[in-house]
Amino acid sequence: MNPETGLPPFRISRLGGEEGSDYRALRLEGLREHPEAFGASWEEEASQDAARFSMRLERGLVFGARSGTNGTLVGIIGLRVPTEEKMRHKASLWGFYVRRDARRTGVGRALLDHAIAYAAAVVEEVTLIVEAQNAPALALYRQIGFEQYGLEKRSLKIGDVYHDEVLMALPLG
Repeated sequence: MNPETGLPPFRISRLGGEEGSDYRALRLEGLREHPEAFGASWEEEASQDAARFSMRLERGLVFGARSGTNGTLVGIIGLRVPTEEKMRHKASLWGFYVRRDARRTGVGRALLDHAIAYAAAVVEEVTLIVEAQNAPALALYRQIGFEQYGLEKRSLKIGDVYHDEVLMALPLG
């Protein structure tokens, strides 16, 4: 909290198409800094222009955290709610990234809480996939109540290195 205003040092909202350039820059930073944390690759997404990212924001559901002082986008999280009848009871979190200098400020937890609150109004369960060696993320997800229901060995391959991924779920209600 900002001691002067009593407000958090960031604000969270759904990102719109006009924010495609900011979203692209932060998404590419996450892919570059932590390739093991994402199924997408920096090389594939860097070849797409801001218009493509704007379209993704218009068609999908991505929340962003902006710093309160200068409005810089410091964190993002996506929520995918299937439209197929047999699967629309659950949503999945994806593309979660918080800029290094905004970590340990509550931004990540606030983004998760915001996405989960949104999901709680429309689905019964939220799922996610996290790299098995990402101890801080695993601890945060467990603290919120996510439970592991699976482990995919060798899920990602980056160069010659394999990465396992933990599958987690949070029942809502």
